[in-house]
Amino acid sequence: MRADAAQRPMAELRTLIVVLGDQLDMEAAAFDGFDPEQDRVWMAEVAEESSHVWSGKQRTALFLAAMRHFALALQAAGRPLHYTRLDAVQNAGSLGAQLQADIQRLKPARLVMTAPGDWRVLQAVKSVAAANGLPLDVREDRHFFASVREFAAHAKGRKSLRMEYFYREQRKRHRVLMGGDGASDEPEGGQWNFDSDNREAFGADGPGFVPPRACFEPDALTREVIALVNTRFAAHPGRLDSFAWPVTREQALQSLRAFIEDRLPLFGRYQDAIWPGDPWLYHAHLSAALNLKLLNPREVVAAAEAAYRCRQAPLASVEGFIRQILGWREYVRGIYWTQMPGYAERNLLDAQHRLPDWYWTGETDMACLRDALAQTLAHGYANHIQRLMVIGLYALMLGVQPQQVHAWFLAVYVDAVEWVELPNTLGMSQYADGGVMGSKPYVATGKYIQRMSPHCKNCRYDPGQRTGDSACPYTTLYWDFLMRHQGLLAKNPRMALQVKNLARLSDVEKQAVMERATALRREVQGAIGP
Repeated sequence: MRADAAQRPMAELRTLIVVLGDQLDMEAAAFDGFDPEQDRVWMAEVAEESSHVWSGKQRTALFLAAMRHFALALQAAGRPLHYTRLDAVQNAGSLGAQLQADIQRLKPARLVMTAPGDWRVLQAVKSVAAANGLPLDVREDRHFFASVREFAAHAKGRKSLRMEYFYREQRKRHRVLMGGDGASDEPEGGQWNFDSDNREAFGADGPGFVPPRACFEPDALTREVIALVNTRFAAHPGRLDSFAWPVTREQALQSLRAFIEDRLPLFGRYQDAIWPGDPWLYHAHLSAALNLKLLNPREVVAAAEAAYRCRQAPLASVEGFIRQILGWREYVRGIYWTQMPGYAERNLLDAQHRLPDWYWTGETDMACLRDALAQTLAHGYANHIQRLMVIGLYALMLGVQPQQVHAWFLAVYVDAVEWVELPNTLGMSQYADGGVMGSKPYVATGKYIQRMSPHCKNCRYDPGQRTGDSACPYTTLYWDFLMRHQGLLAKNPRMALQVKNLARLSDVEKQAVMERATALRREVQGAIGP
C-alpha cells in the first residue's frame, strides 16, 4: 500500500465513501449500492486523532494497524480507494482538512458515510460537506441491535432511564436467552439478571491457570505502524513492546472463538475479581474488535448463547456477558447520541480538581491503583472493575474535573471511541450526569478492593483506617465524599444508608477525615500532557 493509495483516475466520481478508523466493516451501510466504476472509498490517518487527546501508543497503533489492514482488504475486493497515510507528505493533519483537500482533488458529486461514533467527527464531516456544497448521506450503523431512533423512542416520556429495563426489552425483541429455546416471553432460567452469582473473588492462592487470550504477532505492516508511532508519538504515554491485539477480521474471529471456548465458562463467576500482575483473567478482550467493527455484536451474542444451549457454559456466565453487549453497550450508545453535545460538559458534583500526574506514569504507592495504571499503560487495557472501582473511583472521590477524567480514559484504552467511553466515564464512573447513566455514584472504601483482590496485603495503606498517614486514601476519601455531598446523596434512596453511616463519626473524626482528605489533594500535582 503506497503512502497515498489512490486507484486509477475516474472521469467523473459519483460518490466518495468516507470510512473512519472505527468503521472497518466490509458490509457497512456506507457500501450499499457501491459501484467501483463510479465510487471511491476515502480513508485517512491524521495526527489530530492522536492529539486532540494525548492518545496512548497502544490505542494509536491499534487504530492505524487495523486501518491499513482494512485498506488492503478493500483493494483485494476491488473497491477503488484513496488512502492517505500519517507519514504522507501531503497529509493535512486533521480529518476535516484532509477531506477538504481530497474533495478539491477528486471532485465527487456527493459524500456517503456510516454514522460515526464521535460527535466531533460528525460535525467536522458535515462542515466540510456544507463548505463544498455537497450532499452528505449519513447512513445507519448496522453494528448495533437498536438504532438511535429506537433508543429515543424507548426513552421518551420516562422520568428516569435504567439500563435493566432497556436490556429486558432488547432480550424480548431479539429473542436472546429467552425460555423455550427462544419461544417464550420469560427469560431463560426464570430471571433476567444473574449478578448475584457473578461476584466472586479468587481464593488466597489466586486464579491458578487461566486459558490465555488470543495474541497476534505483529506482521510487517503492523511492525511498520509500531515504528511510526514510536517515532511520531514518542512522548505519548504507554509502550508497544507487548502489542498483540487483533487487527484484521480473521484475527478478531479467532479471539472470539478463543474466549467462547476457553474463558466464557468462568467469565461470570470471576468478572469482578482482580489479581495483581494479571490483566487478562477470564475477560473477553473483544471490545476493541467490536468497536472497530471487526466483529459484529450479533455474532458475538449468538456465539455466547450457542455455548449455553450446547451446555458449554453456564447460564450465569453467558447472561452476564450478553448483558454487557446487548445491554450496556447498546444503552451507552443511546445515551450518548440522545444527550450530546451538552452531555460532555456536565459536572453535577462541581468537581474541579486536576488529574494526578501519575495517572500518566503509574507512579503511585497505592498498590491497586499502581497495578491498574501500569497494565493500562503497558497494554491499553483494564477490565471494567479496574476502570470503575479502582481508577475511576479514586478520581471521583478525589474530586477530579470529569472532563479531565474523560480525556484520560479516551486517550489510554484501545477500545475507547467517544460514544462508548464518554457515558461510561462521565456518567457511570464520575456521576457527573446526575444519574442518567447510573442510579447512584459508585463509591466505596478500600475494604471493597480488599474483598476483591489481595492488593492491600502488599500496600503501605490500611483499608480499615480512615485517618492518619497509614489510612487508605480510598477510605479517607470515601468518608470525605459522603460529607461533601451529604445533602445531595441523602435524597438518593440507594445512598441513604451510606449517608446515615456518617452518624457513626464524631465531630472530631469528621474533622480529621476532612483534614486528611485535604492533605491528599495537596499532594497531587497537576496533570502532565500537551
